[in-house]
Amino acid sequence: MSGKNGAATFEELEKTARSASGFTPPLAFGLGLITRGVSGKILEVYFTHLRYQSDEDVGSALAGLVGHKGGNKSYKFSNEQASKFANALGSSKNSAHHKLAGLFEKLAETKVEQTAVFLAEDTLPTTIEEVYLKLSLISHLIVKPRELNVDNVFDILPNVAWTSEGPIEAELVSEEILKTRLDGRRLEVFSVDKFPKLLDFVVPPEVRVADGARVRLGAYVGPGTTIMQGGLINYNAGTEGPNMVEGRISVGVFVGGGSDLGGGSSLMSSVYRDRSNINIGKDCVIGANSGAGISLGDECSIEAGLYVTAGTKVELLDRSGQRIGTVKAKDLSGQSNLLFRRNSSTGQVEAMQSEATVMLNKAMHVNR
Repeated sequence: MSGKNGAATFEELEKTARSASGFTPPLAFGLGLITRGVSGKILEVYFTHLRYQSDEDVGSALAGLVGHKGGNKSYKFSNEQASKFANALGSSKNSAHHKLAGLFEKLAETKVEQTAVFLAEDTLPTTIEEVYLKLSLISHLIVKPRELNVDNVFDILPNVAWTSEGPIEAELVSEEILKTRLDGRRLEVFSVDKFPKLLDFVVPPEVRVADGARVRLGAYVGPGTTIMQGGLINYNAGTEGPNMVEGRISVGVFVGGGSDLGGGSSLMSSVYRDRSNINIGKDCVIGANSGAGISLGDECSIEAGLYVTAGTKVELLDRSGQRIGTVKAKDLSGQSNLLFRRNSSTGQVEAMQSEATVMLNKAMHVNR
């Protein structure tokens, strides 16, 4: 049975996709708005709708509309297709699809170039559209850092000037500055980077971010997280929430809820998924100007000014302060209830079993 004006119904589109030889429902899919530079190359993709391991019927129906049969691919998506899909969603027997139809009605009227992106499997991305879909899935809190393969993003993303008038090809931005000056205007260049600011794409719920330039798209910022001016969260990294972040969370690092990163602290990057990943457990304190190159379990502390790397020689102490032996810090990676400190007399790094419990000030992390 056909829908409005003889157009295919939602069920017909889904059936068309599923009947194609070799078709499998997409692992992830999204509808994006593309910004291109004057040369025609893609500078960014803003996703209006995206899903991962969910809404299999919507993904399949969308695939049926654009003719997608499998693999990781991107397609041009026209206003006419958006209108057809809005009608199909409106004709669906599932009332939950009717609300989504409103979004596609708006997409049917946009003047911005659109794309439909499908991922059949989590392999290294090969296009800018795929990279932006994966980064956006992380920043929308749909997947956590390191759950998707983004190991080669620097090979794919172009260097872009992020300005008050939108993204501009980095090699052309000087010309644009001159052009706007001659027109009596001022072009503000916020950064020249491969990654845009998170907050230009999504504002996660219940967070505070004092300086948006220090949180990249692809950061996971869990509810209740506060990021102060000195805090930084890179792509494919983040916080479970609630957290206080006054230090730097490098690529690939995930911080458990209730942990506090003091001013000037730094967590060492774990860029690739086949390397030892660094996690910070719940209710930990990373003191001011300190850092970690190992994972910490729950309720651990590193005193201010102490950077603990995998090769740091650590003297183990029991709860009474008696010496147990000396190990490398990597042998303690992931263990809970440890206090790392430097002996003020000898300079020796020590790790002591601690019963102290860290409690963030809850009032500071109700970010509503």
